[in-house]
Amino acid sequence: MCANYRPSTPESLKSLPLPPPDFAYGEAYPGSLVPIVTNFAPRQWVPASFGLVPGWARDLKIVRSTYNARSETLADKPSFRDAWQRGQLCIIPAEVLYEPCYETGRAVRWAIRRQDGRPMGIAGLWERRVAKAGEGREGGAAVWSMTMLTINADGHPLMQRFHKPEDEKRSVVILPDDAWGAWLRAKSEGAARALLQGFDAAGFVAEAAPR
Repeated sequence: MCANYRPSTPESLKSLPLPPPDFAYGEAYPGSLVPIVTNFAPRQWVPASFGLVPGWARDLKIVRSTYNARSETLADKPSFRDAWQRGQLCIIPAEVLYEPCYETGRAVRWAIRRQDGRPMGIAGLWERRVAKAGEGREGGAAVWSMTMLTINADGHPLMQRFHKPEDEKRSVVILPDDAWGAWLRAKSEGAARALLQGFDAAGFVAEAAPR
């Protein structure tokens, strides 16, 4: 599953019918600030923490375990259940995904990107809460957070190459370009789940990208 990625740059996001993000961000890890577009505010990019922070969370350390959400258990897991039941859907734009490949016998970081260089739109869930004292935000400010949804990838021609050989293969959901609107407009669990599909690997390239 994805714990490290490079968000699409403001320059590349200019190709979309939204004003580009007006805040700074860089390569992302759990806890990083990244741009997302939500079905709550579908005409703007908002800054969100990479890792969902449910309303009951005592602090932000929870992002270490909520940056990905298994689509099969969204309705059951306390961290994601409320956001899923309320239909809080978002799209996370990515330029590059990083995953570990063990084909050489050791973990090597690989980079996955679209051949055409356009943003990947990753399906996610969002939360929005009021900043608490000590979080480095102005008191009462809205704080967004997100998680990437994942599906089984045991048979995917590209994503089955990553992670430890004995681990279940998982993949984030990269939405087709013409499905971005349908994802944000999904009004039922069935409509949303119908879009949680594996992506066409033919339009992607992957290569070793060690640090």
